[in-house]
Amino acid sequence: MPTHPTHLDVLAIGRSGVDIYPLQAGVGLEMVDCFGKFLGGSPTNVAVAAARMGRRSAMITAVGDDPFGRFVRAEMRRLGVSDRYVHVIEGITTPVTFCEIFPPDNFPLYFYRDPTAPDLQLQATHIPLDAVRSARVFWFSASGLCAEPVRSAHHAALQARALFDSREIDNPYFSTPEWTILDLDYRPRFWRSEEHAREEINAVLPYVNVAIGNLQECAIAVGYDEAERAADALLERGVEIAVIKQGLKGTLAKTREERIFVPATRVETLNGLGAGDSFGGSFCHALLQGWDLGRVIHFASTAGAIVASRLECSTAMPTEFEVDHLINANPDIFPRVERLTPPHHPAEPSAPASSMTTANPHHEVGSYQ
Repeated sequence: MPTHPTHLDVLAIGRSGVDIYPLQAGVGLEMVDCFGKFLGGSPTNVAVAAARMGRRSAMITAVGDDPFGRFVRAEMRRLGVSDRYVHVIEGITTPVTFCEIFPPDNFPLYFYRDPTAPDLQLQATHIPLDAVRSARVFWFSASGLCAEPVRSAHHAALQARALFDSREIDNPYFSTPEWTILDLDYRPRFWRSEEHAREEINAVLPYVNVAIGNLQECAIAVGYDEAERAADALLERGVEIAVIKQGLKGTLAKTREERIFVPATRVETLNGLGAGDSFGGSFCHALLQGWDLGRVIHFASTAGAIVASRLECSTAMPTEFEVDHLINANPDIFPRVERLTPPHHPAEPSAPASSMTTANPHHEVGSYQ
């Protein structure tokens, strides 16, 4: 991977650690006798997923000065993610996360991050401002806003990105930032209260142009757990693309010009924990490809389904070829695109007039216009 910070396609910030996953499904942790060790942390997994698609990815995070911290950095590099911006914090151990696997929809997580974790100790001075300003995608998670000093580090990055003007820098490698993406990722144990989470999330929404979350996360962020209303509320707060993941019910995406629904690709679920991170990294890749939003959502949703059918998270991320193969194997799954005319203004109570279009379900991948 190129080491120059301005060469990044995807730069993520936030949690990193070690996932200790049972290699047995349907068994409680107290009965498990065989585990696997994997790179973990949601934003880290997103960076890995993007790297798996061939994107130049890096992480801003921190680990402890311990064997697991060394594992995290080495595994990042092995999976194609630059660890240039991974800081080592003395005196705090690298966190581990255990899970239980009860397919198809029960995957309890057990975080060992007390009393704190190195990534929660990131400070504003740790932020590589040039890299943040120039990355084509900057990805962050709402969980990174739960405490200080990491919350201030996130705000420093977002403010630097918002104020960036490439005309001020005489460097051909700098490009104007394209996408700032907030994963609404909500973990109750990280927050004092739901109200605290909502307050901090709403404070950063003006800095992002894409917000992605499931229905529970949207309820925390904007007060609605119904997909249409949640998407409209996010658009009203200034985002350009609102993406609502609904599991087996499919994915809704909305802009002010169109509404897109993609049904879920059905697979035999083994472990659903990494599906959202696979969605995120593949979403970044598809946006950077310049594809239309229907194809972006279709691609990301299919990538998420692939990881749900596998045991681990970071090492389960698919290639573009694997995603395209599954898309072509399911021609009945395709984006339903509704053009909103006139453009939708979420604050207006009346429903807009619209026209419906769909991608041709018999087209091969790459044929969407």
